[in-house]
Amino acid sequence: MKIIFLAILCFASHSLFSQTSAITDTSAPKFEMKQYWFVMLKKGTVRTQDSATAAKIQEGHMANITTMHDEGKLLVAGPFGDESDWRGIFILDCKDQAEAEALIQKDPAIQSGRLSYEIHPWWTAKNSIFK
Repeated sequence: MKIIFLAILCFASHSLFSQTSAITDTSAPKFEMKQYWFVMLKKGTVRTQDSATAAKIQEGHMANITTMHDEGKLLVAGPFGDESDWRGIFILDCKDQAEAEALIQKDPAIQSGRLSYEIHPWWTAKNSIFK
């Protein structure tokens, strides 16, 4: 009986040690956090443009998106698929909020008042999604 008890005790101790080692394993990947800028594009207060003017504003908006992407500042952009006040998002890779604001302020849709925005610092693991 003592031998069985000792065998069970040894097995349980080994099992517990193995689990503890896995939990405290320092070779697990480390994540370096990086700050990005989350921009929520919303309906602006000036949305009464005629269709030709609205199309021209949209064309400029898309050109600005392309420019920000080509400069490596815009990582993600896209519209929402419903008719809420939220129109789209940007994820920007900028050194600070002032740089992000300057990029957003160049957008013709922002300049015209067709879109407005909120900007927030946003953190995620560096290179986890964006390269």
